[in-house]
Amino acid sequence: MDEQIKKLVTDLVDPSPSTRRRAAENLCRLGAESRCAAVPLVEATGDADETVREWATAALEDLGPPLPSDRDTLAKMANNANSDVAYWSITLLGRLGAEAADVAESLVRSLQEHSSAQVRQRAAWALGRIGNGRPEVLKALQAASRASDVRLARLAQSALRRLQRAGDSR
Repeated sequence: MDEQIKKLVTDLVDPSPSTRRRAAENLCRLGAESRCAAVPLVEATGDADETVREWATAALEDLGPPLPSDRDTLAKMANNANSDVAYWSITLLGRLGAEAADVAESLVRSLQEHSSAQVRQRAAWALGRIGNGRPEVLKALQAASRASDVRLARLAQSALRRLQRAGDSR
């Protein structure tokens, strides 16, 4: 991590909201260069300050996949009580694709247990992206495909189809 990004990451947890806002904005402006700040940016989506949350979210929208070394930390964050933190950690795991296959159980837990419908929906999407067709993943997606939440059911069905195609091509 270069010195500029290290300083911005440190500033993301500064007591001053204006310092945190400026740091999140600058990380957003760096685009994919701020990839190494993915975990602190996800944490910042749970900031008490709305502007910090908005800039952190904007940065994550254009970030692309995180560093593979962030996988385990993001998996732990996938079940965070703050739905924004959980949503973005799951999104980044989905962007990692097959590199996140080993943390599928964390996504299954989010799919089955998280209180936020958007987090459960994102978990279904991510499970389809990571390509882990283990029985517990398939079982969770099959259950979600019958959910009363129409969007969740559709995303789970799509994930199942994607996993089926991946299995057929092996």
